Amino acid sequence: MEKTINVKKIVLQNLVLLGIIVLCIVTAIVEPLFLTQDNFTNILRQFGPLSFAALGMTYVIIGGFIDLSVVGTISLVGVVTLSLIDPIGQAGALFCGLLLGTFLGFLNGVILVKFGAMTQAEVLFITYGMSSIFGAIALIYTNSETEHMSRLSNPYTIFTFIGNGKIGPFTASIILFVIALIIIEWFYRKTLWGRQIALMGGNKTAATLCGYNMKKTLVLVYTICGLFAAMGSIVLISRVTTASPVAGAGYETDAIMSVVVGGTALAGGTGSGIRTVLGVLLIILLSNCMNMLGVSTYLQTIMKGLVLVIAIWLDNRKEQQIH
Repeated sequence: MEKTINVKKIVLQNLVLLGIIVLCIVTAIVEPLFLTQDNFTNILRQFGPLSFAALGMTYVIIGGFIDLSVVGTISLVGVVTLSLIDPIGQAGALFCGLLLGTFLGFLNGVILVKFGAMTQAEVLFITYGMSSIFGAIALIYTNSETEHMSRLSNPYTIFTFIGNGKIGPFTASIILFVIALIIIEWFYRKTLWGRQIALMGGNKTAATLCGYNMKKTLVLVYTICGLFAAMGSIVLISRVTTASPVAGAGYETDAIMSVVVGGTALAGGTGSGIRTVLGVLLIILLSNCMNMLGVSTYLQTIMKGLVLVIAIWLDNRKEQQIH
């Protein structure tokens, strides 16, 4: 009996990994082209933008909050970064893009603190409003037009490398993501600020009684999310060589889905960037497999919705078992 319970526990703890394996096996049997190198390269390139956005979202959710403004951040950072390549060069444009995303995240945090928004429901609507503002600025900035790297006068080799370059068998964006993941996970697990994020998500009252400044921690997690959304935006424009003022549409849903599917508690307090990677991989593989099998866009949307509903249901079951 004890052995059965242990097996069940192992399966429940690794449902995402199991889902990835089953999905790959079924698709490979039905569509042999799934196992080709070109398809794997395509999966890795899709992995870049979403993985950065989801990683930043991870720590916001661990902190007990949520961020819908990544849509506007990705769109605005993309168009501004690409437009600055000619005036100030590609290195300067890259730096300004990262700085802009970090500032937008910081601005989100400051506004939430000023408004006294300390619950997930409150920040949900405020960050949705901020996303609309950022998106509108992107539309005004570009006059609602898509920008193209091919029309630039200055070289954009750094962006070409980020979007399509490879170091050995791995794409440049994947290597950059792994470096970022190692740094942020070390920060989360080994520093006082990182422990404050988890404690804030687990019990804000206890964190305050321990002397932690929850307002500063809230600003920190949103600043981190803005920075990672900017990284995702830069990887995106580097891969597609265009910047659209609506390019971020849908990334907030996929990022939240990846985090929850990966096992981070939606209520906050516990989670892992490493497990979010598995969530991102499952979401991307799901889309890739359904595309290869010729599943319609509408059915794909239904499937993604089902995955999110099941993930939240499982998350609630875990919370009930804990309490």
